[in-house]
Amino acid sequence: MKSRFVRVLMALLIMLAPLVAYPKSADAAASKFITSVNTTSKVVALTFDDGADGANTNKILDILAKNNVKATFFLTGSGAANHPQYIKNIAAKGHQLGNHSYTHPDFTKLTATQMKSELDRTEALIKSLTGKTTKPIFRAPFGAVNSAVLSGVGAAGYGYTIQWNIDTVDWKGVTASQINTKVQANIKPGSIVLMHTGAGAPGTPLALPTMIAQLKAKGYKFVTVSQLLAYQNTSTSKTYTVKSGDTLYSIARAYNVTVAALAAANKITNYSLIYVGQVLVIPGTTVTPPPTTTVKYTVKSGDTLYKIATLYKTTVAKIAAANNITNVNSIYVGQVLIIPGTTVTPPTTTVKYTVKSGDTLYKIATMYNTTVAKIAAANNITNVSLISVGQVLTIPR
Repeated sequence: MKSRFVRVLMALLIMLAPLVAYPKSADAAASKFITSVNTTSKVVALTFDDGADGANTNKILDILAKNNVKATFFLTGSGAANHPQYIKNIAAKGHQLGNHSYTHPDFTKLTATQMKSELDRTEALIKSLTGKTTKPIFRAPFGAVNSAVLSGVGAAGYGYTIQWNIDTVDWKGVTASQINTKVQANIKPGSIVLMHTGAGAPGTPLALPTMIAQLKAKGYKFVTVSQLLAYQNTSTSKTYTVKSGDTLYSIARAYNVTVAALAAANKITNYSLIYVGQVLVIPGTTVTPPPTTTVKYTVKSGDTLYKIATLYKTTVAKIAAANNITNVNSIYVGQVLIIPGTTVTPPTTTVKYTVKSGDTLYKIATMYNTTVAKIAAANNITNVSLISVGQVLTIPR
């Protein structure tokens, strides 16, 4: 009888086992968004995004080798599949490899599962070709980043989402002189420079020798992204006393840190609860992602991909690739296209915005990366506190 009781008890325990609540593992940390590094050391990271063709890859590698410069290449899985030997050459030359997704989609439109699939596929292919990992650095296609992207990418094992503070816009086909001028005019210790390896950026290999020589003459040392991150000065925390009208967002923006980092440094759990006179520690970390970094275009009657590409100073092939279009003659009125690039603004002369409840000129100016004064001037507003719901504002570009 006793033996039978024991057997029944054991059976019950086995059935109940799946219902027992086990402690959950800690959530993966969100990826850190980096545009440059806070340092006084004259170091700079040259970075190259590799897309489908990678036409200038070997030219770039030869120039880097001749100048004893190590750089960082953000690789797409589709590019690696199209030109595997180029990828092997990059790794063989000792450059750092980063993940730039497989199909180059807008990550702000993906689920966390889809993000992980894009990253895992690229990582697996790059590892099979080179034996090296792309972790822990990721660069978002089109520079499109938000908090969901940072969470999803972090969960996939990429601790750093690498943006840039110098965009050469070489993909527009600008000249070598224009590329170098952009870099020299904006260089600072800890800079990250964005360039591309594709045929759409013919000026890049031509610009590199002069760019490298001039930066060396200024005392700059060239490092990979991971090496650059080691220079990050985290001991520069400042304090800020909250004033009337402040929000965590406005303070974070003023100090080029993320709201999450600011909240964590001050143990704030409710982002809406700060008070006048409160002293906040400002962590010396990284900048907040821009509210949007992708340009969208809605197809109108009479449009062609060539016409749209010309309007945005890009190529038909790039727009087609960014939107998974296989037949470049097949687009339809009302179709919303992603315009590939970086943080470019649409080539419209003006943007219209209809004021909503709760809006202020400061809020609208922040949204469009302009100033209150410019919006006021464009709309003949003499009192910047007086705007009305439904009012249509011209946003100067």
